[in-house]
Amino acid sequence: MPDKKGFSEAGREQESLLAPFEKRLLIRMARATPQWINSDHLTLLGFVSMFFAGVCYWLARWNKYMLLVVILWLAANWLGDSLDGTLARVRNRQRPRYGFYVDHITDAFGTFFLVTGLGLSGYMSPGVAAVLLIAYFMLSIQAYLATYALRTFQLSYWKFSPTELRLLLAAGNIVLLYKPMGSLWGYRFPIFDIGGICGIIGMFLMLIVSSIRNTAALYREEKLPTAPDTTTALPRS
Repeated sequence: MPDKKGFSEAGREQESLLAPFEKRLLIRMARATPQWINSDHLTLLGFVSMFFAGVCYWLARWNKYMLLVVILWLAANWLGDSLDGTLARVRNRQRPRYGFYVDHITDAFGTFFLVTGLGLSGYMSPGVAAVLLIAYFMLSIQAYLATYALRTFQLSYWKFSPTELRLLLAAGNIVLLYKPMGSLWGYRFPIFDIGGICGIIGMFLMLIVSSIRNTAALYREEKLPTAPDTTTALPRS
């Protein structure tokens, strides 16, 4: 429904592997959340968690067991980032424009802190981390443009959402405890470079496919009518 300023909230497209289970769990958690906790508290928790996850990645350069602390911060980030919107909907305390803006600008800063910390950790090459961050921001820009133009906010791509990515990152951290470096043809490299390069390729493929699909959809929706014939007959000589 449009608000007093004519704003109507975009539909949410969430088709990840864990989405059905996660949705039921979050609703139950929202109903059990104490009244003194609100959505802003949870958004702040998600943001702070990403900041400290990045700091712990950086500290893991000197103490590998900080990788386990990162997993705890990722869990806290899931709680804050996933539950804030559900809590607002369950309590009917939604602020669509405020919630959308604050949630995603804090996600942008949080991802910057996380990937920067990863690039400084020694477990991923700084160049790979930088391109990974660029790919993430380009995919995010695509999603926000589609939200405005198509009125649909895509929360998952190819059955993957931030929840699945957090789990993959946590599993990768455990692998790093035992095998931080890889080698190929005598060249040694941080093992997380493999995951980073796979993430870069995946996000750019998602970006290209989504851009083509959305452009085609908008072209069909706003197809121009056939222009009338405006040519005039030339006078006979």
